[in-house]
Amino acid sequence: MYQPLADKIRPKTLDDVVGQQHLLGKTGLLRRVIESGTIPNMIFYGPSGVGKTTVASIIAKQTERKLYHLNATTAGIADIKAIIDELDTFLAPNGALVYLDEIQYFNKKQQQSLLEFIETGKMTLIASTTENPYFYVYNAILSRSTVFEFKPIETGDMQRAVERAFSLAIGDKSTPVEDGVATYIAQAVGGDVRKALGAVELLVLGAGADGVTLADAKQAAQRSNMRYDRDGDSHYDILSALQKSVRGSDPDAALHYLARLLEAGDMISAARRMLVIASEDIGLAYPQCAAIVKACVDSAFQLGLPEARIPLAEAVLLMATAPKSNSAAAAIDAAMADVRAGKTGDIPAHIKDAHYGGAQKLGRGLTYQYPHAFPNHWVKQQYLPDEIKHAHYYDYGPNKTEQAAKAYWERVKNGK
Repeated sequence: MYQPLADKIRPKTLDDVVGQQHLLGKTGLLRRVIESGTIPNMIFYGPSGVGKTTVASIIAKQTERKLYHLNATTAGIADIKAIIDELDTFLAPNGALVYLDEIQYFNKKQQQSLLEFIETGKMTLIASTTENPYFYVYNAILSRSTVFEFKPIETGDMQRAVERAFSLAIGDKSTPVEDGVATYIAQAVGGDVRKALGAVELLVLGAGADGVTLADAKQAAQRSNMRYDRDGDSHYDILSALQKSVRGSDPDAALHYLARLLEAGDMISAARRMLVIASEDIGLAYPQCAAIVKACVDSAFQLGLPEARIPLAEAVLLMATAPKSNSAAAAIDAAMADVRAGKTGDIPAHIKDAHYGGAQKLGRGLTYQYPHAFPNHWVKQQYLPDEIKHAHYYDYGPNKTEQAAKAYWERVKNGK
């Protein structure tokens, strides 16, 4: 019977697991928990192909428990109940270890139903998810579980796994592997061991007269290093990294994250976030930036990819190297906080609308002073409601543009 290479090479002990040294190294917390023999309810969080299922299998073996593997996309509470019915029988004398893959696909009611089973202590739950559990897992489950984050496998560890996989897949055959193939696959699979092993198996099965070539490897692993889901964590993580790189004035990092979005074909999200950055992070330090970024975005959508990458790169580089100010964002947030807190009050009568018959009888606009009729187009008068007339929201940023505006208004308002 055919057995996939991933199953043949699956680690049997913690020492065989590729990567995850922060969890499974000699001093790793998860390793110490496993070696204690007492396994709590746990949630394994991380991308696919990084060892979550493998570690659950090793835990079951080391603790001599029967492992039940369910996938939340197809399983339901009835499947959990069927497992419970087997407890205290010869089938599961030491209790059940239930590995529930993709727990985020269980709805709130289904997740709540799990509580009655895990609280008895007869069933230990190891749930896995590729999505942030703090967003997708019910709080009652979280409070009864320990979250362990699994990370993509680093290139060095991945290369050793790929070389071992080639050795096992080739076996006694004399199939040559061109220099650079293992390195390329290790870099191209985005930290996913399962993808790497799949590529190795495909290459060995399809090896020609020249053996496994780098050209074949590039074809087998093309674009597989992109971890991206428009509705998942990676989407928001990349957008967050893009904005923080621009905010931190790192043009190289900003270009990197823009490139990841464009390679995934998500120009819309990149463009929208760039419009936000122009106002939120560059703001009044360079007010023209918003208009320039908008022009670049419009140009990008008229061009389409791949040409769109150029105006979008211009916009990202402009923002990353521009002076920064968040004074506008901070000011509106402060004003909105007051409004939400009910700090509003009646609009002063002299600035209410007075362009209708009877407005004067209501006292509207009677004492309003028209600023353009005064020197420097300014006259002192109250604009905020009485209840918050001393409220202060905007502080001039330390950049050249805002400091020039501050100096100007200090001269005007102090009559200098």
